[in-house]
Amino acid sequence: MHSDEQTRQFAHELEGRIYVALRDGDLDAEPMIELACLLLEGGVSTPATRELLERPTADLTAADLTRLGRSLLRDIDFQPTFALEPGLWAALEQALSVVERDVRGAGITGTLRLVVPDWDDSGSARVEFQGGHHGNGIWPVEGSDAQGALVSVADAAQEAIVEILWKVWPVCPAHDRGLRPEMEKKTAVWRCTGDGTHTVARIGELFPEQR
Repeated sequence: MHSDEQTRQFAHELEGRIYVALRDGDLDAEPMIELACLLLEGGVSTPATRELLERPTADLTAADLTRLGRSLLRDIDFQPTFALEPGLWAALEQALSVVERDVRGAGITGTLRLVVPDWDDSGSARVEFQGGHHGNGIWPVEGSDAQGALVSVADAAQEAIVEILWKVWPVCPAHDRGLRPEMEKKTAVWRCTGDGTHTVARIGELFPEQR
């Protein structure tokens, strides 16, 4: 008899195995059928789970397995972890190094780094400033897009810095108002909160001399 926690852990393991097998082109039916059973036991019934449990395994082609594996992960909104995709962590660290140019350009000192706190079991990363875990969580998948990663990391860094220093950062030089990280035409930028339409600079380029 498995506890609910053991069942969840086993399901997560199966999800990871399916994801890696799909990525590496080495998928077989066993973990998908096991996951489909767990989902059905938990009251989750989808076309993919039903097909996996109703069709003879021998009839499932490689194309069927790929289709059904993708459907299973999509149905449960699966997100890869940093352990499964280390490149996502590296991408977020690179984004933080870009954001840090704007931090140092403003004369702000103190350690700034990306961490996964022990107290947060969500699997998301956070920006640690001066030894404090603050800022919004950053999901691993956000590292899959370089510009999107800049916006997410800048937002987390901004929240951490403001919470610890109790002062607005960064500030629009023209309006003396705070800036917010946003996406503009697929580019990560700092926009002024004064009028909502004023773009000050690309993230990482508030102080060109810091490049």
